[in-house]
Amino acid sequence: MKIGDLSLGLIDNDPGLKPFERVLIDRYRQVVLKELEFTNGQRTLADCCNTHLYYGMHAEQDYWVFREWAPNATAIYLSGEFNDWYKTEARFALNPVGGGNWEIRVPKDVLKHGMLYRLWVEWNGGAGYRLPSHVVRAVQDEYTKIYCAQVWDPKPFKWNKTKLPKLKHPLIYEAHIGMSTELKRVSSFEEFRAYVLPRIVKAGYNTIQLMGIQEHPYYGSFGYQVSNFFGVSSRFGTPEELKKLINEAHKNGIRVILDLVHSHAVKNEEEGLSNFAGDLSQYFYEGERGEHSLWNSRCFNYGKNEVISFLLSNCKYWLEEYHFDGFRFDGITSMLYWDHGLGRDFTEYKYYYDGNQDADAITYLSLANKLIHQVNPDAITIAEDMSGMPGLASPISEGGIGFDYRMSMGVPDYWIKLIEDKRDEDWHVGDIFYELTNKRKEEKTVSYVESHDQAMVGDKTVIFRLLDKEMYDQMSVFRGNLVVSRGIALHKMIRLLTIATAGDGYLNFMGNEWGHPEWIDFPREGNNWSYDHARRQWNLVDDPTLKYQYLGKFDQAMIELIAGENVLDGTPDPIVRDIDRQILIFKRKNCIFAFNFSASTSYTDYEFGMEPGKYCLLLDTDSKEFDGNGEIDSTIEHFTQPKYGKNILSLYLPARTAMVLKKND
Repeated sequence: MKIGDLSLGLIDNDPGLKPFERVLIDRYRQVVLKELEFTNGQRTLADCCNTHLYYGMHAEQDYWVFREWAPNATAIYLSGEFNDWYKTEARFALNPVGGGNWEIRVPKDVLKHGMLYRLWVEWNGGAGYRLPSHVVRAVQDEYTKIYCAQVWDPKPFKWNKTKLPKLKHPLIYEAHIGMSTELKRVSSFEEFRAYVLPRIVKAGYNTIQLMGIQEHPYYGSFGYQVSNFFGVSSRFGTPEELKKLINEAHKNGIRVILDLVHSHAVKNEEEGLSNFAGDLSQYFYEGERGEHSLWNSRCFNYGKNEVISFLLSNCKYWLEEYHFDGFRFDGITSMLYWDHGLGRDFTEYKYYYDGNQDADAITYLSLANKLIHQVNPDAITIAEDMSGMPGLASPISEGGIGFDYRMSMGVPDYWIKLIEDKRDEDWHVGDIFYELTNKRKEEKTVSYVESHDQAMVGDKTVIFRLLDKEMYDQMSVFRGNLVVSRGIALHKMIRLLTIATAGDGYLNFMGNEWGHPEWIDFPREGNNWSYDHARRQWNLVDDPTLKYQYLGKFDQAMIELIAGENVLDGTPDPIVRDIDRQILIFKRKNCIFAFNFSASTSYTDYEFGMEPGKYCLLLDTDSKEFDGNGEIDSTIEHFTQPKYGKNILSLYLPARTAMVLKKND
């Protein structure tokens, strides 16, 4: 459907959206008009969003120049190590330069790299310390816990010239730097680069998604309560050490994307943007709309051009300064709806177009996708949305919001419900296949069994749901246990089926691929500030006497198969959905995936129609290498036979196993 420059491909693909054509047109028009406000029709959006180059501390030839936007301020001073923290010294007073902007120039010899400072901001009726809105380096005093900005002007970082090809199917390793060590403390960029990155390279993933990178005062927030949007979390190391990590990943052919938080901001005033100059609404909505009741945080005002420019510049900054290869936008359901989507079931299309939507937030997200792809056409953007809003990962020109991918958030929920609510014997392979492949055809998706969300305290990982207490003392390779055998078998099958039916990408959280035990719980008052569950116990998968190694080896083989055979280039084509026998067989690209979910019944000659030819085994979950029983002979070549008027392939399908075959002419 063509309307002016807008081709409503969304409606062409889904006529059920026709009643909401007017809303889609209005959304598109608002994006176009807002973009014109920034570009004047003569430049690109990426050319116009550079607040990080203007605000904050910048070194010039003879001076440091510092600028801040604070329309409500009556006076602003630099206060720091250079003047013994005197709050209102006249020579460090900023001057108003119009438009709510303030500026100061300080001789080059007064400020040195590494010096600490803060802003003393005054307004009618009050005053207080603040950190600059565009601070790139903030550090916390070990004893006072006070955050300070740090003058940061190191030697230019030397990037390697690795040019990675455009990524079609991201195989994502979701990782948190701080909890990536075995030790009961916060890890660092350098440790991650030295000890964890090689594991990811070996495991075969092509993308790392880094969490908690933007500076956040409370470690236990997992990085989702951001205070300094341009700052790298100093608890993990320096900006240069982050660059070194990304550089090393690129050398190994791995892209790095940032888990970007633009959905809200921390309430903290001295460290963050809230009430920056005595004005709660400088960056955020006024009144109740400016407060997220569940997250206890502040909600950005996406209708303000200054806020949009701040956030768009933030996207550009991470791409250009740190060479990130894209973003996973966190929590955008909260952005899309005035009520943040809380307590709502989006069972009908009307709930996406009923006036509960924040049109300004939708406009911002569309512009963010435009800008990101202008800065780097090969960058990828992924939306985390629980509501299932149509068009989220469709082109803006077709009425969409422009993300490259969306998270298939229903998949992990489905697996949890299935494991918890039904016995294995009652698993319905037809329902499973439907749930895992039920995606909007026009949108690319990233599937996953579990992310960090499913591993948080109060919840359980898949392996913990399957093994429960047996995990603690029954994982020895020298001991047999029926609960453990069942859990390991299903863990492999669930992961293989999820990635084999994935839309266009796959995600795994650090350590979950090999069944990391228990849950994630960051240090907090409720656990006596313990790091016991805020780490990854790599020693478990490295221990040849424990069975975690088998899950790790299987995941590596699975990823290698999916990538090596370009499986995700195809679409799942069902061949057998045998409900009674719990057999599921489908073809994707050149591979045949066969699953027997029966807990007790093996089939020695399971027959089904197939293209004539010879089929060879590529992978099977029953291999002894993966803690299986080794009942499948990998050397056997399977030939189709004419029978019943068609070509029949016959396979041995042991109970609770899966195999992958490929036609070999």
